[in-house]
Amino acid sequence: MVTRFGYTLMTEQSGPRDLVRYAVAAEDAGFDFEVSSDHYSPWLTEQGHSAYAWSVLGAVAHATERVELMTYVTCPTLRYHPAVVAQKAATMALLSGGRFTLGLGSGENLNEHTVGAGWPAVETRQEMLEEAVEIIRALFGGDLVTYRGEHFAVDSARLWDLPEDQVRIAIALSGERGLERFAPLADDLVAVEPDAELVTGWNAVDGTEPIGAGARAIGQLPICWDPDEKAAVARAHEQFRWFGGGWDVNADLPTTAGFSAASQFVRPDDVAGSIPCGPDLDAIVAKVSEYWDAGFTDICVVQVGDDGQDRFLEEAAGPLLEKLRAAAP
Repeated sequence: MVTRFGYTLMTEQSGPRDLVRYAVAAEDAGFDFEVSSDHYSPWLTEQGHSAYAWSVLGAVAHATERVELMTYVTCPTLRYHPAVVAQKAATMALLSGGRFTLGLGSGENLNEHTVGAGWPAVETRQEMLEEAVEIIRALFGGDLVTYRGEHFAVDSARLWDLPEDQVRIAIALSGERGLERFAPLADDLVAVEPDAELVTGWNAVDGTEPIGAGARAIGQLPICWDPDEKAAVARAHEQFRWFGGGWDVNADLPTTAGFSAASQFVRPDDVAGSIPCGPDLDAIVAKVSEYWDAGFTDICVVQVGDDGQDRFLEEAAGPLLEKLRAAAP
């Protein structure tokens, strides 16, 4: 399987009209797929945006022709009922002509506490996600669905507009227990770290298609390209210093103020140590290569910050893709 490269539509750092414009430019630059975050709030006040991902993706589906589209990732448990997520995903598949993958995960407190339902413990969140995927799968089948679970109920629901081919489901996974629980329910794997054990663990679970031979492993990493390295480091620190906390911490913080406090001692050099910053495309390729070395088939980049996004897409994206494709397996 040829390694594919994607572009991230960051709803936290750009407004909706700009996101659609960037999506078109990214397709023109040659990216294979585009993923969208799905948040109610940005991580940091400095990011300043949080458009509704599904409206943006609907517009992107009509504005683009070739790139595959994906949520990276949607939480189908608190802010959205899983029956509604199934309807949205089916509609996106139709609007995009079958180019849509539904990426799912157990969510972050930052977004899900908004509806006043509280923030459950990890085990409860995973139970909820498991039920949600069962409901979504059942509705994708086109039959009348009634469901009574511990966390969700569905009463005589049917999706009336379904694509010919069932929507693929990718699930964000980490750890052995997550793999055993969710790999059999997913078509594809999502991860934000180049962890080879996730790929081998997925392949060892009964009932899964192997990564690279039917299933995909889809990774993501932030970059901050800019002709001026100092400007890139400053932008990455302002916009992405929250990234240093790790997902175990980030999942539980409820507000931008919490992220600001948690990242107050993160230095620009700390950010530059984990995010490639500046004009060196070879440094970006080296960082991306950690994913394909770990067995990932699909890797999407996040160009940090709205400022400079146009220049990245016009000047750097094409040459970067050439280098990535020349180096990738």
